Amino acid sequence: LGIMAGAAVLYVKEAPSGNLTAISGAGSCKIDDTASARLNAAAKGDVAAMLVASEPQPLSTLSFNGPDGRPLNISAFAGKTVLLNLWATWCVPCREEMPDLDALQASAGSDKFEVVAVNVDSDDDEKPRKFLEEIKIAKLTYYQDSSLGIFNELKKRGLVLGLPVTLLIGPDGCLLAGMNGPANWSGADARALIDAALAKDST
Repeated sequence: LGIMAGAAVLYVKEAPSGNLTAISGAGSCKIDDTASARLNAAAKGDVAAMLVASEPQPLSTLSFNGPDGRPLNISAFAGKTVLLNLWATWCVPCREEMPDLDALQASAGSDKFEVVAVNVDSDDDEKPRKFLEEIKIAKLTYYQDSSLGIFNELKKRGLVLGLPVTLLIGPDGCLLAGMNGPANWSGADARALIDAALAKDST
């Protein structure tokens, strides 16, 4: 999957993490040409930078911490389509799109879809939690990976150039599409993309 650079490139030093594992299980992921065509058609306007996966990529083992500080991974969302977003408080475009991601979760969140925004600040979580509280984020669940392991793993796979980065992951834990850079996630174009991923008729 080629990814367009929509933000300044972030370089990080790799640290030990459960994410730093060999890519495995690709055979469990298949490219569905019909679904890919539907997503391609929906990737326009505000989300035109979203590029559909051209090869199988299993992402179910990507790990980070839940709101209670305990580790979990994408497999915990099995059965849901996930919009995975990596962000940091020092990343201005990341900060600007958080209210839009919150609005998307408010309007589209269900037992079939969830926005999973993972903070990757390298220190404790006091600053990101305070930021989210200040801007009145109400619907997003707080996830964090201060080790940057998730960023490093996606970088190794060629899916990350900088922050923010957003990946659309199917209910089977397989990559559907991805983009580097911010987007208006509260607009009609973003909702049409999610509807296409969920195989709904968008209006």
